[in-house]
Amino acid sequence: MRFVGKKNIPWKNNRNNNINQSFIIMATSKKETVDLTVEQRLKKLYELQTMLSEIDRIKILRGELPLEVQDLEDEIEGMTHRVGKYTEDVENLKADIEAKQNKINTAQQAIDQYNNQLHDVKNNREYDMLMKEIEYQTLEVELQNKRIGETQRAIETKQADIETTKQNLEERRADLDLKKSELNEIVSETKAEEEKLREKAKALECEIEPRLLTAFKRIRKNCRNGLGIVYVQRGACGGCFNKIPPQRQLDVRMRKKVIVCEYCGRILIDPELAGIQTEVPEEKPKRRATRTIKKK
Repeated sequence: MRFVGKKNIPWKNNRNNNINQSFIIMATSKKETVDLTVEQRLKKLYELQTMLSEIDRIKILRGELPLEVQDLEDEIEGMTHRVGKYTEDVENLKADIEAKQNKINTAQQAIDQYNNQLHDVKNNREYDMLMKEIEYQTLEVELQNKRIGETQRAIETKQADIETTKQNLEERRADLDLKKSELNEIVSETKAEEEKLREKAKALECEIEPRLLTAFKRIRKNCRNGLGIVYVQRGACGGCFNKIPPQRQLDVRMRKKVIVCEYCGRILIDPELAGIQTEVPEEKPKRRATRTIKKK
């Protein structure tokens, strides 16, 4: 900045120096960004994309493991509840058997009492009544014994289910311990790696033109796979895989201006500039011309 024809004011010198230094820094950083060629910008942008994709991969890896751990914890909780419910059912069935056994004892006492009364009967009517009571109590004993047998089989089934569930529970607990240790190990490893990648990406962003960086971030945010810049693959966009017109392919290879896909809006880069080796089509051997000799 020039102050022509103006007298220097002492109290403004420091302020002017600070302002001039700020202008110099801004101008220098702007100049560094502007001085980059399109080829250099695209290369740095692709490097940034590679770092951001690696950060996304780490996030996905970290995101799956906690879900697996949570699923195992939920499964273990369900199995534990199931074992408790089965155990409670067994206790109720045992109590039911005890109640049925009490009914059998009561019926047996009644049978013994009625048998003793048979010796003191005075007529056929009393005899028939006692015999009917004895028959009824005998049927009650048989019925309760049958129900006890059914209940015991139900207990055996429940106990078998308890043992199976306990075995599965132990296996799931072992899987949970393994997954938790794996998660802790991966989180500790990926956390340091992610921090390094973020630092490198942040430093690289400072070297890219702000307008281009803003456009790249907007494109990346709107894309499902997070790719804001892609290389051309066999004449097609590496993001949406739509064919690119030959003239635009030539513009991409020339690296003189930033070209975007007309279908998905992603920035296109030459595969060679992205460090991708493209397959060179093999030349087919030429056929030899064969003469046909006419027979005379």
